[in-house]
Amino acid sequence: MGTNSQDKLQDINQTVMLKAPIQKVWDIVSTSEGIASWFMPNDFQLKEGHEFHVQSPFGPSPCKVTEIDAPNRLSFTWDTDGWFVSFILKELGDQTEFTLVHGGWNTPDSIIPKANEKSSVIREHMGQGWVGIVNERLKKVVEG
Repeated sequence: MGTNSQDKLQDINQTVMLKAPIQKVWDIVSTSEGIASWFMPNDFQLKEGHEFHVQSPFGPSPCKVTEIDAPNRLSFTWDTDGWFVSFILKELGDQTEFTLVHGGWNTPDSIIPKANEKSSVIREHMGQGWVGIVNERLKKVVEG
C-alpha cells in the first residue's frame, strides 16, 4: 500500500520582513559568501543545474540548483532525502518580504538516515532552527 500526500509532513514556511531593497537581499541569498554569512558554508554558484554542498552539522550535504528567477526566487534540492529549499522574495516598497520554504518531507515515521531519526523529529528541530536562521541571522546580515 503506497503513501499519499496527506501522509507526508507539511512544508516549513518561514517569512520575515527585511528593511532593505530586494536587490540587496537577493545578493545575500544568492551568492556563496552571502549564504555562508547567515546559513552554512557552501560552494554555491548561481547557475541552474549547479551541484554544490552545504556544510551541515551532519557533514557535507549535496545540493543542486533547480530554479532561478532573479531577484524573486531561488530553489535547490538539499541532501538525499527528497528535500528542497526555496527562497522567495517580494518587493514591498523599500522593504523585502523573504520567505523560506523547506519542503519534500516524507511521512512522519520515516527515518532520515544521516541523522538516524524520524522525519517528524527532524522537521520539528529544523522548523525551530529556521526561525532563528531567518528571523535573526539573515535579518542581522541584511539590516546590520
